[in-house]
Amino acid sequence: MVEFLEALLDPDVPLVRYALVAGLLASVAFGVVGCYVVTRRISYIAAAVSHCVLGGIGAGLYLQTVVGFAWCDPLYGAVAAALLAAIAIGLISLYARQREDTVISAIWTIGMAVGLLFLYKTPGYAEPMVYLFGDILYLTKHDLWLIAGLDVLIVVLALGLYNKFLAICFDEEFARLRGVRAEALYILLLCLTALCVVLMVRVVGIVMVIALLTLPAAMAGQLTRQLWQMMIAAVLLCMVFVTAGLALSFILDLPTGPVIVSLAAVGYLLAALANRLWRRA
Repeated sequence: MVEFLEALLDPDVPLVRYALVAGLLASVAFGVVGCYVVTRRISYIAAAVSHCVLGGIGAGLYLQTVVGFAWCDPLYGAVAAALLAAIAIGLISLYARQREDTVISAIWTIGMAVGLLFLYKTPGYAEPMVYLFGDILYLTKHDLWLIAGLDVLIVVLALGLYNKFLAICFDEEFARLRGVRAEALYILLLCLTALCVVLMVRVVGIVMVIALLTLPAAMAGQLTRQLWQMMIAAVLLCMVFVTAGLALSFILDLPTGPVIVSLAAVGYLLAALANRLWRRA
């Protein structure tokens, strides 16, 4: 633990600080939006969106390296791909006549395939493992500013529309009768979820980001009774998991993403067990 604190305070090694700041910033958005995702039961849609992000990352790297668009940061591509996937999947789930699960699975796999193709055609590209499972070494100060901006946008929208999101999460039909545009809010919720996914891709990776979005929120749901309480608890739990995961991965020389998600999984299982024992008692 002493080694982790020394690395955190060392001015010549900013990588650990960048990862911690990014994780804490993203935890706010993850806790708020994750509660909506768990309550609305759209975790599988959020998982599909998260895997489509690889397509945007691959396209961004290709345009930056091969085409010569120096301004085209992979994070921009990730945001674009996540939003497009969220809108497409949302419209399909609302209006399409085809089997919803089949179409969503197709978008899921196509997004990853396109991303891998772009990465393969990019000279000197980073290993796909970096984006699939995360790597704090790829975080920069520029990323922190982007993450902070997205974090503010997500939290302002998610909290500003709290009552309307609450209505469509618990009683969508009643919300429609009250004049709430449930379909538009549903698409907006998916877009906020997509932006949340982008926030933590660099830290925990595409494959495991959905676990960090849902596990703290699900754990908080077992400890609280109201949605706003659930959000506060989820934010704090996410911060704890990120901080503890970074510290353990640094001390034990393990990949950061899997450690963070493993801690979140253990926490959720312990909370579920304690809740079950409490109800029996």
